[in-house]
Amino acid sequence: MPIAIPQALDEAAAAAATKVRQARRVPRYLLLSAYAGAFVGVAVVLLVSVSAPLAAAESPVTRLVQGVVFGIALTLVVFAGAELFTGNAMTLVHGLYARSVSARDLAVVWGLSLVGNLVGSIGFAALVHGGGTLSSGGDQLVATIAEAKAAATGPQLFWRAVLCNLLVCVALWMAQRSQSDSAKLITLWWGLLAFIASGFEHSVANMTVFSLAVFQGSSTWLELARNLAWTVPGNIVGGGLLMGLAYAWLGGPRPVAEPVEAAAPEPVPALVVDGATPAPETA
Repeated sequence: MPIAIPQALDEAAAAAATKVRQARRVPRYLLLSAYAGAFVGVAVVLLVSVSAPLAAAESPVTRLVQGVVFGIALTLVVFAGAELFTGNAMTLVHGLYARSVSARDLAVVWGLSLVGNLVGSIGFAALVHGGGTLSSGGDQLVATIAEAKAAATGPQLFWRAVLCNLLVCVALWMAQRSQSDSAKLITLWWGLLAFIASGFEHSVANMTVFSLAVFQGSSTWLELARNLAWTVPGNIVGGGLLMGLAYAWLGGPRPVAEPVEAAAPEPVPALVVDGATPAPETA
């Protein structure tokens, strides 16, 4: 059985406070965030590699196959340990609602994780391009995907991003409430299958898609910037408001935590990942 919603919210508030303390070690936190961008990039490259022949043949199961394999993204982020902006959109709102973090803390963690995700996505895409991994048909699918994203209107990108991070954070929230690793894996997998097969917009996944397209000459950095200008706010609304704020309110009144003091020095905390319960800190 999953743990109760109030208990899960308390754990999320504690996780948010630990993320804030980790973010004070900026280089380390940026590296954790860069790993998250690269891990999502692994899922993007896997998606392209396995579905390129299906897309070329115009198979009706292309999107289903893409959704089936994309679950590796959150599996790597949660179990390897990394800081993903889209998951932080929910977790930090839980912390803000419980007063375990401040609005400034939320902005710092969101900003650092987003920058780190971008660096990791671009770096991973550069490695993939340098190795010629997608040169046998995958590059055409990357170009097609990037072209479709660039052709979408701003409001379309925004609402697709809202729906995307609603599903991503539902998956992380269910994993947070799960008490076994197998249950966490299943819930993470289903949530990502739903958003990929439905064609929604994940800002961090798009960082890798457009970076790959830029390196192969089928897109531009300006198109990536335009996409993020719409998808990042949409992901915040979907994960932060529709999941984070809504479930914080549904959990009912709970003991108010003390806010984290931004200037206070803290010991280096144990690793916290999206959807995971924080481990005890050590001196």
